[in-house]
Amino acid sequence: MTYDIQLKRIYSEAEPEDGARVLVDRLWPRGKPRESLALTDWYRDASPSNVLRRQWHQGEISDAVFVRRYRWEIGDAQDCLIPLMRWCRQGRLTLLSAARDLQHSHLPTLREAIAEALDVEDRQADGLEASSPPCYGARFERRDD
Repeated sequence: MTYDIQLKRIYSEAEPEDGARVLVDRLWPRGKPRESLALTDWYRDASPSNVLRRQWHQGEISDAVFVRRYRWEIGDAQDCLIPLMRWCRQGRLTLLSAARDLQHSHLPTLREAIAEALDVEDRQADGLEASSPPCYGARFERRDD
């Protein structure tokens, strides 16, 4: 199944076709009162840590290192994607950020991680993938009868 995950700047106008509008930055965008943004949620748990974000913005780490470390952060906090996955299953999800260049922000990596998590969940629901290794343990146990 394909899911509709859009990327948009928080400073762009809200549109009815945006679906769930979720700000996924740790910092609140300057000069924007909450009432003016038509947000579904401000969800900081899926954004890069402050340390990682600072290292990347200050040029201490490359883009490739940033993506790898950000994916590790997401992997370490697997439940952080669940609310975003729920909104995505309800229709279009628009991920919002104050970044000037969305394609050179954390949003493409986050979109990819959400899509992968949804794919894994769909495959598990369809029975195409084991939900966890222990569920097959009894099937392969050695019996000494």
